[in-house]
Amino acid sequence: MTSTVSDDRGWLRALPADGARDTLLTRAGHRVYPARRLSELVQGRPPGVTGSQWTSASRAAFDFVICAADTGRPIVAVEIGPVSPAGSAQQRAERLKDAVSAAVGLPVLRIGSPTLRPAEHGRRLVEYVIDARDYAAGGAGDESTPVSYRDILGRLPDGRTGPVNDLGALARAAAVEAYVARRLADPIVRGLHVRWADGPAQGWSWVQVRPDACLVERVSVTEHRFSCGIDPARLAEDLATVAVGERLRVTESVDPELLPRAELTAEIVALSRRRNELVGGFAFDHLCVD
Repeated sequence: MTSTVSDDRGWLRALPADGARDTLLTRAGHRVYPARRLSELVQGRPPGVTGSQWTSASRAAFDFVICAADTGRPIVAVEIGPVSPAGSAQQRAERLKDAVSAAVGLPVLRIGSPTLRPAEHGRRLVEYVIDARDYAAGGAGDESTPVSYRDILGRLPDGRTGPVNDLGALARAAAVEAYVARRLADPIVRGLHVRWADGPAQGWSWVQVRPDACLVERVSVTEHRFSCGIDPARLAEDLATVAVGERLRVTESVDPELLPRAELTAEIVALSRRRNELVGGFAFDHLCVD
């Protein structure tokens, strides 16, 4: 059972720090729990939330909760899975859960992907976020560490020097292997990332399975009152590359769903025309030519 002692924000419960109940992992002063309902994290119905809203939202669950190991204080709740369709019941439930989380000051990190799943990809993601935040906090204001966590260089498994914290590294290697095995028309995993001014960060990643068709993955990263420790748009692109690798792994003996290359280029061009809606504009005009 969770503790009834709330943290300094008043409405959040402190989860047990003794590891008595199915702790997934401990890392760098954090303790990670799987599958927690909102009612396990919030101490009673917060002000401004109706009884009906609370009844519905309290049953909703997060895939993981990252807490401070010493106090059990929730630092962020994490969700991984498909993006809810616009206007759907799932989207309405998600918005209600977000509203309650905002009311109690619970940070939320949401990863939207049709391919990534908590059981297969969640542990690596939460470990990565913990490490990235720890690195960013340690390097704050330190001119000797200007490189972001994502761009730290080191020795890769194949002996080359490259970014050791690239989540998509294994997928890139798998694409080369698939090309050598003649399952791909090109070994290079390409991608882009953007951040909407009034919405999530988004990353695209793709490989050419045939000269005229690509396997494409898109991932969104939404930070509510939270920072991953790295640029969320770059994280979204890396996660999209992870998803490409997953698709390559599970579709070795069947033809995956492909997007015509010309259609992908048209979608990139359409995205470039919305650059005024993007934080930092659009930096991938070189991809607008098929």
